[in-house]
Amino acid sequence: MAETAAAAVNFNATDSDKVTSPSKLAHVVLRTNTSNFQAMITFYKTFLGATITAENAMLAFLTYDDEHHRIAILGLPDTKPKQQTTCGLEHIAFTFDTLTDLLLAYRQRKNRGIEPVWSVNHGPTTSIYYKDPDGNMLETQVDNFETLKQAAEFMESGAFEENPIGTDFDPEDLIRQLEAGGEEKELKVRKEMGPRGVPDFI
Repeated sequence: MAETAAAAVNFNATDSDKVTSPSKLAHVVLRTNTSNFQAMITFYKTFLGATITAENAMLAFLTYDDEHHRIAILGLPDTKPKQQTTCGLEHIAFTFDTLTDLLLAYRQRKNRGIEPVWSVNHGPTTSIYYKDPDGNMLETQVDNFETLKQAAEFMESGAFEENPIGTDFDPEDLIRQLEAGGEEKELKVRKEMGPRGVPDFI
């Protein structure tokens, strides 16, 4: 059956044809120095509530969902420290279903000694950022809009054009408001602050 379906595909793509999109993003591999290998594994196990599916002296595969590995850690000698000002991956983002889940994970990480470096309502998302032991930036987020159309409309708005970075917030303050009966939908609305620049730690 699969052979018949494949035979029916026209593989003679032209320059005008759109490249077929992947079905999903499978995993991210992070290279680290051998001396930091175990610290990186421990961090990601804790940070993601992950389990190790395979590990040897230089490679570890971690998962927290239905993928056999979402994050892999590769430990190689002579790997140089990360330079924040060089080209490369800026951050990896992980999505939660609700604001409550995002903040619960924040508090659980905090109780384990993992503190955020930045908490910001971008508009489309409410996001809490962290850095791993190598200095790689990680975003944890919840979508602020119920549909892609609503998010796109906000990103086309004057408020987003004026400030595409977002407005900082205190996660503990949001937790207090949720515990007092605050509605997630209202708490996810960005408080406008006018123009701002990119924080210098990014």
